[in-house]
Amino acid sequence: MKLTQHGENLWQITRFYAFNCYLVRDGNGLTLIDTNMEGSAADILKAAQTIRQPITRITLTHAHGDHVGSLDEVAAQLPDAEVTFTARTAEFLQGKLELHPDEPQSKLRGGFVNRMTQATRLISPGEMVGSLRVVAAPGHTPDHIAFYDERDGTLIAGDAFQTQAGTAVAGITRWLFPFPAMATWHLPTALVTAVTLRNLNLTRLAVGHGRVLENPASQMDKAIREAEAKVNG
Repeated sequence: MKLTQHGENLWQITRFYAFNCYLVRDGNGLTLIDTNMEGSAADILKAAQTIRQPITRITLTHAHGDHVGSLDEVAAQLPDAEVTFTARTAEFLQGKLELHPDEPQSKLRGGFVNRMTQATRLISPGEMVGSLRVVAAPGHTPDHIAFYDERDGTLIAGDAFQTQAGTAVAGITRWLFPFPAMATWHLPTALVTAVTLRNLNLTRLAVGHGRVLENPASQMDKAIREAEAKVNG
């Protein structure tokens, strides 16, 4: 496990060089964004101890196993923490993998896993989780959301972008790390999301796979142009 601080309020927890979850400081507590793959609970709790603040909130970007793998274990050890995710994520965590009629009818991809933990509060885009604004970010999966820290312009984008082996929109392959692309449900939707996220006033981009980018606009623009060429070509 590697723990890296970015700015005043963000810590990146990395396992196996490329699998990230995040802790965000908010007042006297920490918000955990994603729980990484199965078996990560000890590392997550150790990270909070290193920061010397308690985890008071647990939230999720989407229901793939490398993001929710340790949800049950972490939640069991933090019984007083608020647990938040969307109603769509709740369906996937319960094994309900049918697409909704208003969603593009492309094949779901990636490793969805069942988990027992239920949300103490279901969240929707536009709502706040502590200091983080929930932003709709579908494309990699139908339920995908991101979190925007309005205090300093940090975006925790989940798999809407990757930076491992090069910055890319979800669904665009980086052959040295192809897994996010292989697990992406609908590239055209992912591209719309990428443009939406780019138009936020970002100072920092934190992703599920790869390093955190400071002043990410130019790299996001390049990744979006590549995705546009793929979608429109």
